[in-house]
Amino acid sequence: MTPSVAFEQIDLALPEGTADAYFAHPDDSARHPGVLFFMDAYGLRPWLREMVETIAGHGYSVLAPNIFYRSGRAPVLPMPESNADAHAAFFAALGPVRAALTSARAIQDADVYLEQLTASEFVTPGAVAAIGYCMGGRLALRTAAAFGDRVAAAASFHGGHLAAVDQPDSPHHAAAGITAELLIVHADQDGSAPPDQIARLEAALDTANVRYTSALYPDAEHGFTMRDTAVFREDAYQRHLRDLFALFDRAFPATAE
Repeated sequence: MTPSVAFEQIDLALPEGTADAYFAHPDDSARHPGVLFFMDAYGLRPWLREMVETIAGHGYSVLAPNIFYRSGRAPVLPMPESNADAHAAFFAALGPVRAALTSARAIQDADVYLEQLTASEFVTPGAVAAIGYCMGGRLALRTAAAFGDRVAAAASFHGGHLAAVDQPDSPHHAAAGITAELLIVHADQDGSAPPDQIARLEAALDTANVRYTSALYPDAEHGFTMRDTAVFREDAYQRHLRDLFALFDRAFPATAE
């Protein structure tokens, strides 16, 4: 039986400002393993709240910060209409917002997110999981690499540019720092995850002796987990939940204290 879930919107104090965030956990007053949830580029919104609550309902305390907090509270930009012109205009407007989140700032912020997550009265002390979607998938892997055994499991879903040779902060360059077990899910129609990058990432993880599962979902596009977009795939979304909870069962089981 899925436990009832408590949800709240909270503020997190960071060196460069205040990040609004979603926080959900089983409504039983107990401590549960913590999950740091990295959003996609569309930001915090009702669908991400539902995803956070779904994960919490499986026995986890889940924190989803607005990683674009330097540019304002969520929604930093409204969701675009489902047409090519609106989509292009959205990402053009998002350019300065994404540029403000430099590689160094992203890791600086992740350190604070981890600290504040583990300090919660609803989170079991110790290592947490880091998961992310689209650009958040890249951040989840970079967080696992940067913070070693503070992260027990990490997952990237339709993350882009995970093994870009011309990007110094590409996650594959930092594979040696990863001690977590990984789940990396690609969409077979995702131009940001071409076969050569998938192979390069897997080779880097193999060389670093990282435990990982790499999966390629068929007939899926970049962003397939996002129900409020035109590329959503219900079957792939449900499969990603099964794969995520299988990872957690292996490396990061839900236990209450």
